[in-house]
Amino acid sequence: MQQAATDSGSAFGVIGDWAVAVMNFLGAFGVGLLVLAENLFPPIPSEVILPLAGFSAASADGTFTWVEALIWATIGSVAGAYCLYGLGAWLGHDRTVKLLSYLPLVDRDEIDATIKWFNKYGYWTVFFGRMIPIFRSLISLPAGVERMSWWRFGLFTLLGSAIWNTIFVYGGYLLGNNWHVLEEAAGWFQYIVIAVVLILIVLYVVYKLRKQARQRRASEGGDEAR
Repeated sequence: MQQAATDSGSAFGVIGDWAVAVMNFLGAFGVGLLVLAENLFPPIPSEVILPLAGFSAASADGTFTWVEALIWATIGSVAGAYCLYGLGAWLGHDRTVKLLSYLPLVDRDEIDATIKWFNKYGYWTVFFGRMIPIFRSLISLPAGVERMSWWRFGLFTLLGSAIWNTIFVYGGYLLGNNWHVLEEAAGWFQYIVIAVVLILIVLYVVYKLRKQARQRRASEGGDEAR
C-alpha cells in the first residue's frame, strides 16, 4: 500500500493522501477512525475513504483484508451515528422545535407535521438515509431529538451503513487502481441529491410566499368589508 501511494504521488488528492497515511499507520483500525471522523465532519468524503480502503486491501503489501476494512468501517459508521444521536438527544424535542420556529417561512404546524411523519417512518428513514450523500450523517440528529429507540436506531444504522460500505470497500478492492471510478459515480449521485434538495427548497419558498400573499389579500379584503 505504501508503494502504491508513493507511485501515485498526489493522485489520491490531499484527503486521499492523508487517509492512506492513516491506513498505513493504523491498518484496518485506521479505516474505522476515518469513517468515524467522516460521520462527524461531513466534508471528509466517505466516497474517497472507503474505495481507498478496498484498494489498499488489494495491494500486494496490504496489511488488512477488505473484510477487515468493511468491519471497521461499519463500526466507525455506527459509532459516529451514535455521537450525533447523542447530540440530538441533548438538544431535545422542545429546544429543537423552538430553534426551527425562528427560521423564516417555517410554521409551527409544519414542524409538528414533519416530526409526526418522522416518528412514523423514522427507522426506514435512517436505513435509507445512511445510503444518501449529505443526509448520511445528518439523519442521526432528528433520530436523537425524537429519542428513537437507541437499539433500533443502531440496528437500522448498522444495516444501511453495511450496504453502503460494502459497495465502496469491495468496489475499491475489485477496481484496484481504478478505485476513483466509484468516487466519480458517487460525486454525480451527490450532485443529483443537491439539485433535488435545491429544487424542493425553491418550490417550498414559492409555495410559502404565495400562501402569505393570499392570506394578506384575504385580510385586506376583510378590513375593507368592515
